[in-house]
Amino acid sequence: MRENSTPLRVALKIAVPKESRIQENRVALNPEVVQALLSQGFECEIESGAGIQSSYTDAAYTSSGARISSDRKALISAADIVLMVNPPQIADIEQMREGAVLISFMWASMHPELVQMCCTKKISSFSMDAVPRISRAQKMDALSSQSNLAGYKTVLLAANASGKIFPMLMTAAGTIKPAKVVIMGAGVAGLQAIATAKRLGAIVEVSDIRPETKEQVESLGGKFIELKGDESMKTEGGYVKSVSEDFLKKQQELLFKHITQADIVITTALIPGKKAPVLVTEEMVKNMKPGSVIVDMATEQGGNCSLSEMDKTVVKYGVTIIGESNLPSLLSTNASELYAKNISTLLLHLATKDGFKWEMDEEITKGALITHQGEIVHPSLKTLEKASL
Repeated sequence: MRENSTPLRVALKIAVPKESRIQENRVALNPEVVQALLSQGFECEIESGAGIQSSYTDAAYTSSGARISSDRKALISAADIVLMVNPPQIADIEQMREGAVLISFMWASMHPELVQMCCTKKISSFSMDAVPRISRAQKMDALSSQSNLAGYKTVLLAANASGKIFPMLMTAAGTIKPAKVVIMGAGVAGLQAIATAKRLGAIVEVSDIRPETKEQVESLGGKFIELKGDESMKTEGGYVKSVSEDFLKKQQELLFKHITQADIVITTALIPGKKAPVLVTEEMVKNMKPGSVIVDMATEQGGNCSLSEMDKTVVKYGVTIIGESNLPSLLSTNASELYAKNISTLLLHLATKDGFKWEMDEEITKGALITHQGEIVHPSLKTLEKASL
């Protein structure tokens, strides 16, 4: 089914507000991508200071042809399209005009109040985390672009916190053994962590409950810790959707020896829309070597380590546990650069300067669209009753 395109103006106006999340340094568009969108006929307005933490000044945006606004409410209320990195604040959605379009990470199942407000305001919302993981959508895959950078950063954080160097070093005073790094999860973040740790000279062991990742792990020089799956394990779109408690217990038993002998442990396991599985227990931490380091990438969803604390670095039983929840923000220039290309590619797939195509049965549109014309339209959310949101 295809709805008629209805131009809202001579050219659609894009607004990029400054991110309101605490310690968020990214911005939805960089000057280079702004210039590319303007060449396609869009208008673009940026909130003053939106890009400064990513090293993009207001002057750089102005040079690219964008307008700068110091009035956030006016910026948002005048826009046809609002582009953001993080889920917006309720107040931002309230300022949007009826029929406008929002594109950002929505994490819709975790933020039902935002979904409801989009319905109330008749905002059409697209979520970057819902873009289908298919070959023709790779340039729109912000989950992968941001996870890639996060995986790199975890290794640097661990190396900085560790009292040991990663490579083997032979000196006149003796030989220093290479650090042992255990990485849990061989998704995009995990694979980048493997590659980075190996480049620094560490011995890397990797655990992933998906047997198909073994070849990728070994191709990067990692040693695969093999655990056979069971019937309880369900995967979708490259992610593990669910596993049984019995399976998690078996996994923990297998990993105990590897984790307690490691110098560095990096955990990357997430289940979309659910609490992160606990992979590193308190008992494991108690038995780790003094001075060891854990970097838990899943703290925003409860953490893979039972002792990690979101956005804090703590020391428990002599082990440093890093719980940074927004790793891409620590590489904000590159993260914003990649995200801007992801979100602009999605936008150009969905619309021209004259209006949105609204090809409701098209795979990418159908996969990423959360709300439209006052209704929840995403297949995974349509069963939710508005009253429960």
